Amino acid sequence: MIHKDNPKADEVRNWMAISGLELKRFFNTNGKLYKEMKLKDKWDSLTEDELLEILASDGMIHKRPVLVGDDFALTGFKVKEWEEKLG
Repeated sequence: MIHKDNPKADEVRNWMAISGLELKRFFNTNGKLYKEMKLKDKWDSLTEDELLEILASDGMIHKRPVLVGDDFALTGFKVKEWEEKLG
């Protein structure tokens, strides 16, 4: 489970590479922790490495569910995206 076994920064970086998704898509922007950390206000002042470290620090800040395959990564449950990848 992602909230107990935090993905490391390098894992998320790899997910970004194979998915083509921007980093923000991996954040649970509606979540309590994102709001408590005021990341919306800080986003533009943080580097990619800093944001990746924030993701690595707590699994609850990740957008869930995350599905990772050999050549794709999906965040959140969007039926059309999941159907396209899983057939």
